[in-house]
Amino acid sequence: MNVVVIVTVAHHASDGELALTPVHGEPLLTHTVRGLLGVPEIDLVLVAAPQRCASSFSEALEGLPCRVVPGSLRQAFAAVEPDLPGDSVVLLHDALRAFIPAETVRDVINAVGDAPVVVPVLPMADTVKVTDSSLIVGTEDRTRLRTAQTPIGYTLEAFLAAADPWDATGAALVDGHPDAMRVTTDFELSLAEAIAAAPKNEETL
Repeated sequence: MNVVVIVTVAHHASDGELALTPVHGEPLLTHTVRGLLGVPEIDLVLVAAPQRCASSFSEALEGLPCRVVPGSLRQAFAAVEPDLPGDSVVLLHDALRAFIPAETVRDVINAVGDAPVVVPVLPMADTVKVTDSSLIVGTEDRTRLRTAQTPIGYTLEAFLAAADPWDATGAALVDGHPDAMRVTTDFELSLAEAIAAAPKNEETL
Protein backbone atom coordinates (compact mmCIF):
# COMPACT_ATOMS: atom_id res chain seq x y z
CA MET A 1 0.00 0.00 0.00
CA ASN A 2 1.27 3.45 -0.98
CA VAL A 3 0.30 6.45 1.19
CA VAL A 4 0.46 9.97 -0.22
CA VAL A 5 -0.45 13.07 1.77
CA ILE A 6 -1.58 16.29 0.11
CA VAL A 7 -1.07 19.30 2.38
CA THR A 8 -3.14 22.29 1.35
CA VAL A 9 -4.51 25.64 2.52
CA ALA A 10 -7.69 25.69 0.47
CA HIS A 11 -10.22 26.77 3.11
CA HIS A 12 -9.73 30.55 3.30
CA ALA A 13 -7.87 33.13 1.24
CA SER A 14 -5.68 34.08 4.21
CA ASP A 15 -4.62 30.50 5.02
CA GLY A 16 -1.53 30.66 2.82
CA GLU A 17 -0.11 33.51 4.84
CA LEU A 18 -1.21 31.92 8.13
CA ALA A 19 0.74 28.78 7.20
CA LEU A 20 3.90 30.92 7.19
CA THR A 21 3.30 32.27 10.71
CA PRO A 22 6.37 31.65 12.90
CA VAL A 23 5.91 29.06 15.63
CA HIS A 24 8.91 28.33 17.85
CA GLY A 25 11.19 29.93 15.26
CA GLU A 26 9.87 28.15 12.16
CA PRO A 27 6.86 28.57 9.88
CA LEU A 28 3.79 26.60 10.92
CA LEU A 29 3.93 24.83 7.55
CA THR A 30 7.40 23.51 8.36
CA HIS A 31 6.11 21.88 11.53
CA THR A 32 3.18 20.37 9.62
CA VAL A 33 5.27 18.79 6.88
CA ARG A 34 8.11 17.67 9.14
CA GLY A 35 5.64 15.89 11.38
CA LEU A 36 4.01 14.05 8.50
CA LEU A 37 7.40 13.02 7.15
CA GLY A 38 8.07 11.46 10.54
CA VAL A 39 5.25 8.94 10.10
CA PRO A 40 6.91 5.85 8.55
CA GLU A 41 3.71 4.69 6.86
CA ILE A 42 3.66 7.82 4.67
CA ASP A 43 5.50 7.45 1.37
CA LEU A 44 5.12 10.94 -0.10
CA VAL A 45 4.13 14.40 1.14
CA LEU A 46 2.83 16.77 -1.53
CA VAL A 47 2.23 20.45 -0.74
CA ALA A 48 -0.27 22.34 -2.87
CA ALA A 49 0.99 25.94 -2.69
CA PRO A 50 -1.13 28.94 -3.69
CA GLN A 51 0.60 30.67 -6.59
CA ARG A 52 1.19 33.83 -4.54
CA CYS A 53 2.87 31.77 -1.77
CA ALA A 54 4.74 29.21 -3.87
CA SER A 55 8.16 30.77 -3.38
CA SER A 56 7.64 31.26 0.37
CA PHE A 57 6.35 27.70 0.77
CA SER A 58 9.38 26.30 -1.05
CA GLU A 59 11.68 28.34 1.17
CA ALA A 60 9.89 27.20 4.33
CA LEU A 61 10.27 23.56 3.26
CA GLU A 62 13.82 23.73 1.96
CA GLY A 63 15.74 20.61 2.90
CA LEU A 64 12.64 18.55 3.68
CA PRO A 65 11.96 15.58 1.36
CA CYS A 66 8.57 16.72 0.16
CA ARG A 67 7.26 18.01 -3.16
CA VAL A 68 5.83 21.52 -3.53
CA VAL A 69 3.40 21.97 -6.44
CA PRO A 70 2.15 25.50 -7.18
CA GLY A 71 -1.59 25.49 -7.70
CA SER A 72 -4.68 23.75 -6.44
CA LEU A 73 -5.24 20.48 -4.61
CA ARG A 74 -6.22 18.79 -7.86
CA GLN A 75 -3.17 20.14 -9.66
CA ALA A 76 -0.90 18.78 -6.94
CA PHE A 77 -2.57 15.39 -7.13
CA ALA A 78 -2.35 15.32 -10.93
CA ALA A 79 1.42 15.63 -10.62
CA VAL A 80 1.68 12.17 -9.02
CA GLU A 81 -1.53 10.36 -9.98
CA PRO A 82 -0.08 8.44 -12.97
CA ASP A 83 2.52 6.81 -10.71
CA LEU A 84 0.17 5.71 -7.92
CA PRO A 85 -0.76 2.04 -7.59
CA GLY A 86 -4.44 1.19 -7.37
CA ASP A 87 -4.31 0.33 -3.67
CA SER A 88 -2.95 3.76 -2.71
CA VAL A 89 -4.30 5.73 0.23
CA VAL A 90 -4.68 9.49 -0.25
CA LEU A 91 -4.62 11.69 2.84
CA LEU A 92 -5.88 15.26 2.60
CA HIS A 93 -4.41 17.46 5.34
CA ASP A 94 -4.96 21.06 6.38
CA ALA A 95 -1.59 22.85 6.56
CA LEU A 96 -2.73 24.75 9.65
CA ARG A 97 -3.15 21.53 11.67
CA ALA A 98 0.54 21.13 12.46
CA PHE A 99 0.54 19.03 15.60
CA ILE A 100 -1.74 16.06 15.06
CA PRO A 101 -0.34 13.00 16.85
CA ALA A 102 1.28 10.38 14.65
CA GLU A 103 -0.98 7.73 16.14
CA THR A 104 -4.07 9.57 14.88
CA VAL A 105 -2.59 9.66 11.38
CA ARG A 106 -1.98 5.91 11.61
CA ASP A 107 -5.55 5.33 12.78
CA VAL A 108 -6.82 7.09 9.66
CA ILE A 109 -4.49 5.13 7.37
CA ASN A 110 -5.40 1.81 8.96
CA ALA A 111 -9.13 2.50 8.74
CA VAL A 112 -9.03 3.25 5.01
CA GLY A 113 -9.92 0.05 3.22
CA ASP A 114 -12.49 -1.01 5.78
CA ALA A 115 -14.13 2.26 4.69
CA PRO A 116 -13.40 4.27 1.52
CA VAL A 117 -13.34 7.59 3.40
CA VAL A 118 -12.22 8.21 7.00
CA VAL A 119 -12.25 11.37 9.13
CA PRO A 120 -10.80 11.99 12.62
CA VAL A 121 -13.30 13.74 14.90
CA LEU A 122 -13.74 15.04 18.42
CA PRO A 123 -16.99 15.18 20.41
CA MET A 124 -18.59 18.62 20.56
CA ALA A 125 -17.77 20.07 23.97
CA ASP A 126 -19.60 23.40 23.85
CA THR A 127 -23.32 23.93 24.19
CA VAL A 128 -24.69 24.77 20.73
CA LYS A 129 -27.56 27.24 20.50
CA VAL A 130 -29.97 27.73 17.61
CA THR A 131 -30.64 31.41 16.90
CA ASP A 132 -33.11 33.46 14.93
CA SER A 133 -31.62 36.87 14.20
CA SER A 134 -30.52 38.12 17.65
CA LEU A 135 -32.49 35.62 19.76
CA ILE A 136 -31.74 32.11 21.01
CA VAL A 137 -34.62 29.87 19.98
CA GLY A 138 -33.34 26.46 21.01
CA THR A 139 -30.49 24.20 22.04
CA GLU A 140 -28.98 21.71 19.62
CA ASP A 141 -28.53 18.16 20.86
CA ARG A 142 -24.75 17.85 20.79
CA THR A 143 -24.60 14.09 21.43
CA ARG A 144 -24.50 13.48 17.67
CA LEU A 145 -22.29 16.46 16.81
CA ARG A 146 -18.57 16.17 16.17
CA THR A 147 -15.81 18.57 15.12
CA ALA A 148 -13.97 17.24 12.09
CA GLN A 149 -10.18 17.30 11.76
CA THR A 150 -7.68 16.15 9.18
CA PRO A 151 -6.12 14.20 7.58
CA ILE A 152 -9.14 12.90 5.73
CA GLY A 153 -8.26 9.46 4.39
CA TYR A 154 -9.40 8.14 1.02
CA THR A 155 -8.92 5.08 -1.09
CA LEU A 156 -7.58 6.19 -4.46
CA GLU A 157 -10.89 5.30 -6.10
CA ALA A 158 -12.92 7.30 -3.58
CA PHE A 159 -10.65 10.33 -3.89
CA LEU A 160 -10.91 10.32 -7.68
CA ALA A 161 -14.71 10.09 -7.41
CA ALA A 162 -15.09 12.88 -4.83
CA ALA A 163 -16.60 16.08 -6.24
CA ASP A 164 -15.42 17.93 -3.12
CA PRO A 165 -12.82 15.98 -1.12
CA TRP A 166 -13.30 18.29 1.88
CA ASP A 167 -16.98 17.33 2.17
CA ALA A 168 -16.44 13.66 3.14
CA THR A 169 -20.14 13.01 3.74
CA GLY A 170 -20.63 9.36 4.69
CA ALA A 171 -17.09 8.97 6.01
CA ALA A 172 -16.23 6.52 8.76
CA LEU A 173 -14.89 8.04 11.98
CA VAL A 174 -11.77 7.61 14.10
CA ASP A 175 -10.85 9.50 17.25
CA GLY A 176 -9.22 12.87 16.70
CA HIS A 177 -6.94 14.70 19.12
CA PRO A 178 -7.01 18.19 20.74
CA ASP A 179 -3.48 18.92 19.48
CA ALA A 180 -4.79 18.75 15.91
CA MET A 181 -6.44 22.18 16.16
CA ARG A 182 -6.31 24.65 13.28
CA VAL A 183 -3.85 27.33 14.33
CA THR A 184 -5.45 30.63 13.32
CA THR A 185 -5.88 32.82 16.41
CA ASP A 186 -3.47 34.34 18.92
CA PHE A 187 -4.69 31.88 21.55
CA GLU A 188 -4.12 28.92 19.25
CA LEU A 189 -0.69 30.27 18.37
CA SER A 190 0.18 30.34 22.07
CA LEU A 191 -0.91 26.71 22.38
CA ALA A 192 1.10 25.83 19.27
CA GLU A 193 4.18 27.47 20.77
CA ALA A 194 3.78 25.33 23.87
CA ILE A 195 3.34 22.15 21.85
CA ALA A 196 6.34 22.94 19.63
CA ALA A 197 8.52 23.68 22.64
CA ALA A 198 7.54 20.52 24.52
CA PRO A 199 9.89 17.51 24.52
CA LYS A 200 9.24 15.46 21.42
CA ASN A 201 7.85 11.95 21.63
CA GLU A 202 6.46 9.44 19.20
CA GLU A 203 2.87 10.42 19.86
CA THR A 204 2.95 14.02 18.64
CA LEU A 205 3.89 15.28 15.20
